[in-house]
Amino acid sequence: MSEAAESAARHVLVVANETVCGESLIDALRARGAGAHVTVLSPVNPPRQGYVVYEDSRRASAGRRLDRTLKRLRNAGIAADGFVVEGDAADAVRDALHQLEPAPTEIIVSTHPVQRSGWMRRNVVDRIKAVAGGRIPVEHVVVEQSAGDEANVLVVANETVVGDALLQRIRERTQRSPSSFLIISPQSDPRQSPHPDAERRLRRALAALRSEGIDAHGQVTHPDPYTATLQVIADERVDEVLVSTFPGQRSGWLRRDLVERLRKDAGVPVEHVVVEPEAAAAAS
Repeated sequence: MSEAAESAARHVLVVANETVCGESLIDALRARGAGAHVTVLSPVNPPRQGYVVYEDSRRASAGRRLDRTLKRLRNAGIAADGFVVEGDAADAVRDALHQLEPAPTEIIVSTHPVQRSGWMRRNVVDRIKAVAGGRIPVEHVVVEQSAGDEANVLVVANETVVGDALLQRIRERTQRSPSSFLIISPQSDPRQSPHPDAERRLRRALAALRSEGIDAHGQVTHPDPYTATLQVIADERVDEVLVSTFPGQRSGWLRRDLVERLRKDAGVPVEHVVVEPEAAAAAS
């Protein structure tokens, strides 16, 4: 088979989400040749812990990244389409191998480096190789984060989540560089499954941010903010943590030394913003 015919026969299945716009992934696809067809799967995994609020924003964010990548590929002369899928990446690949026509001839899995990749910590690449079963080659492409990439900022707040000082700090962060925000609100009472007060505050904060075009989603989580934060960091990519508390002795989190413990153990920069109780009460 000639090189042109071989390229035309290629159907490359790409599995990526946050790295879907990565330059090393784009380069790997360009190397397949202009005749190859590319289908991009962008799985959106829900968090394994916590009650999700505005979960549609995760899908919308994945869709925007996918759209940017498809535009870049097409501008490079690469025939490409793609779609966002819910759930586990390996399950999405299994479905795609049965449903896509023509069937994919190879798979590229794109992740962040292991220290920043939730997929690598969950063995997604190996599980996709198991789904392929040796019948289809699977290549793993590592995408390094560049200065212009969107930052994932984890915000940890409960009673202060609607405080203007916190919301203003989030606005300032978006002005420095592209950013998306996951706000977690540790539940007030672990003995109860409904958490109406935490959910109400979180929805109000998210609504305010989203009305300004800020990419924000959130969830009510484990009651211990330290545990909840580390669970999220283990589950997905987090570039920065922003912790919001009341001042001094008014804050149970500060009395438990939350900020310094996270600075020691989170592995990413941790910023602290103080919201006065009166301001939080007025906002609520």
